[in-house]
Amino acid sequence: MTRSAAARKHAIEASSEKRFINRELSWLAFNERVLEEADNTRHPLFERLRFLSISANNLDEFYMVRVAGLRGQVSAGIETPSEDGLSPAQQLAAVHKKVNSVMQAQQQCYRRLRDELRNANIAVINADEVTESERVWLHDRFMADVFPLLTPLAIDPAHPFPFIPNLGFGLALHLTRLADDKRMQAILLIPPSVGRFIRLPGTAIRMVPMEQAVGMFLGRLFPGFSVVGQGAFRVLRDSDIEVEEEAEDLVLLFETALKRRRRGHVIHLGVEARMPVDLCLFLTERIDAAPDDAFQLDGLLGLANLSQLIIDERPDLKFVPYNARFPERIRDFGGDCFAAIRQKDIVVHHPYESFDVVVQFLRQAARDPDVVAIKQTLYRTSNDSPIVRALIEAAEVGKSVTALVELKARFDEEANIRWARDLERAGVQVVYGFVEMKTHAKVSLVVRREAGSLRSYVHFGTGNYHPITAKIYTDLSFFTSDPALCRDAGRVFNYITGYATPERLEKIAIAPINLRQRIIELIEGEIAHARAGRPAAILAKMNQLVDPTVIDALYRASGEGVQIDLIVRGISCLRPGLPGLSENIRVRSIVGRFLEHSRIYAFGNGTALPSRDALLYISSADWMPRNFDRRVETLVPIENPTVHQQVLDEILIENLKDEAQSWTLGSDGVYTRVPHGAEAVNAQNYFMTNPSLSGRGSALHKPQGAPRLVLDNQ
Repeated sequence: MTRSAAARKHAIEASSEKRFINRELSWLAFNERVLEEADNTRHPLFERLRFLSISANNLDEFYMVRVAGLRGQVSAGIETPSEDGLSPAQQLAAVHKKVNSVMQAQQQCYRRLRDELRNANIAVINADEVTESERVWLHDRFMADVFPLLTPLAIDPAHPFPFIPNLGFGLALHLTRLADDKRMQAILLIPPSVGRFIRLPGTAIRMVPMEQAVGMFLGRLFPGFSVVGQGAFRVLRDSDIEVEEEAEDLVLLFETALKRRRRGHVIHLGVEARMPVDLCLFLTERIDAAPDDAFQLDGLLGLANLSQLIIDERPDLKFVPYNARFPERIRDFGGDCFAAIRQKDIVVHHPYESFDVVVQFLRQAARDPDVVAIKQTLYRTSNDSPIVRALIEAAEVGKSVTALVELKARFDEEANIRWARDLERAGVQVVYGFVEMKTHAKVSLVVRREAGSLRSYVHFGTGNYHPITAKIYTDLSFFTSDPALCRDAGRVFNYITGYATPERLEKIAIAPINLRQRIIELIEGEIAHARAGRPAAILAKMNQLVDPTVIDALYRASGEGVQIDLIVRGISCLRPGLPGLSENIRVRSIVGRFLEHSRIYAFGNGTALPSRDALLYISSADWMPRNFDRRVETLVPIENPTVHQQVLDEILIENLKDEAQSWTLGSDGVYTRVPHGAEAVNAQNYFMTNPSLSGRGSALHKPQGAPRLVLDNQ
């Protein structure tokens, strides 16, 4: 068969459902890449254990939200297919098949890491490995610190089966009463407050899983009974929240919904392989789990808890600590953020440059007598948040402070309700945004009185106002006093707080109003350049690529000869490299020490990338229907030459050059690790060791006319 004939054989029509990769299966492929890092011997042992823990936690959340959604569609008789043509039932079957292999791979990985931990003198042991002296100590510890927290629950007509909450973990037991040989089932829930592992005394590091320790002393909990069958189990429930559009009080609504979450439908039951079949069937029936939602695992349940094994006394098994740089530009102005921003726009690259500059920006605003107003979005933040404290401090001294708190930030709803209450008590005007949409935009607007008039300063971010995640997520913070961008930021807040749809936006685009439209226009612009014979290129970095309208636009651009490089950390529903459809599109994923989180979009604008004439944007939005249609998001142009060069030439191009942490996506939906040697380019290491252009201030001595890199394939 000739090469052209082979290409035609494997071609996919532009209207075929096969042009899309299934969203759920693509996410599972991403989590497999995370799991692969647990076997990456370039990482220290504890960090590999952390990757395994992260992959397990990811899978839990996937079940609690995505699988729960599919299960709900199947139960409701919904047969509407996904973009790739699969019905909810077909997707659920495919997910179960894939998840089973992923969970088995996780257990195999755990066994390998457990052996390596033993070689590093850290032993996770079973009950039969406990010495007699350790058993005596463990008994005393159990009776003092664990026994008072446990409640043995017999199951019979007088003792109904208990409710097992989401993430509930415990032991199911077959018991025989010694007095009359009567059989009985029992449940013993192990609360998370007791911890997952008990460390034994002595200089050696020896850990016993809590379920093993509890199993050693069941006679204390069920005196007069013998145990004839047992096994650990773990329950996951539907944890998504549906919101009624007409809810009068969002806070009360979410407080109620969070209580309901504990009682969501069971969508996953994990049981130890040693659990007897009849006991497993008993458990499955009593918690009302579907048979295909029960998984028997030969190993440790709840691998997300492995992070508890990462102890401080073995720093040699962790990444060498990294101390983020503080931008020199701010120091050049004596720590005065406003003076530095007035002089020139600044971009800060987290976690390589400190999130403290964002905190300092708001603290200065709170304490500056010339600042009259602060407006702030809060999607996720930390416990004891310095951002929230700064807003409270500003309100208490009489400044006008508005905080848009997003109550629908999944799994952070409870924390956000607490922050909202604290802010309101301090006099902050708290707004909860739209009922039907999440406010995902990251914007902080400060209005200051200067020389008899008002001047505004704005921060746009690609990540959350969260000092903890800012140490492990790669994101961009952009500070500017550009009047048009500040006016647009004000329009964003007015839109959220007062439903005031902007009559016009000068520079930015926002979802759900015109963000998708702007992206499509930019793609169409590259198509026009290609048709005119000019260089045409798109280079984009994001977390997820799902939106079918944008994907089809990228396919059209590829067909016109536009060179497209996409750096997509997680889900990609686009199939690259298909003859006649996407042969000019390349997709890669970076999985490394830090979580790639920034969204950066570059369009050649008639030039080869990188170019100072390229159209460059940062955004809070991935290219997904939810970001375009059901969230408030921002797309912000980067126009300052130094900032433009840093974001495009330094950050985007270095990510594209990465070899050590990168995977490439094939047209079959399979990811392949980029081959590399010991000297491979590692973008994250590069950023840790090379200060940025924008933040260097007086330390910047690079000539202004320094040449820009040009991609080999453009």
